[in-house]
Amino acid sequence: MKYSTNQQTRRGRGPARRIGRSLALVLPVVLVLSGTLAVTRVNWSGNPSNSVLMASDAALSDAKPRAPRAPQEVLRDRLLTELQEKDPGIALTHLQEAVNGRPSLAEHCVSIARALGRAAVRVYGPTRAQSYTRPVCDTSFATGVAAARS
Repeated sequence: MKYSTNQQTRRGRGPARRIGRSLALVLPVVLVLSGTLAVTRVNWSGNPSNSVLMASDAALSDAKPRAPRAPQEVLRDRLLTELQEKDPGIALTHLQEAVNGRPSLAEHCVSIARALGRAAVRVYGPTRAQSYTRPVCDTSFATGVAAARS
C-alpha cells in the first residue's frame, strides 16, 4: 500500500514541478529584459525636449504647480484652435467680441490678431487668408497675413 501512495504523490508533483522549473528559468530572463527596456526608455540627459516620457509622467515629476495662464494666452489659443476648426472670420468675430466684453484685452488685441493672420496663412494659404481680412484691432490680422507671406 505504501508503494501506491508514493506513486500518486510523485505523479501529482510532476506537472507542478515542471511548471515551477520553467518559471524559475523564464521569469528572471523576463524581469531582466523588462528592466533593461525600462532603463533605456528613461531620459537620462536631463533635456525635456528629448524625453520619451508621457506628458502626464513629466507633470507628476514636477513638484511645484504651474502658474495660471494669462487671459490673453487662453484667448489666443482658443481662437487659434477655432481658426483651424472653423474659419478665420469666426475667430476674428470672437476676438472682437472678447475685446468688447473685456476691455483689458484691448492691449493684446494686435498681437492676437497678427498671430491669427500668420496661422491663417499656414492653414489656408496667403490668398484665401487675405480674403478674411476685416478691421479688427486696426487691421492687425492683415498685417499678420502680409508678414507671413514674405
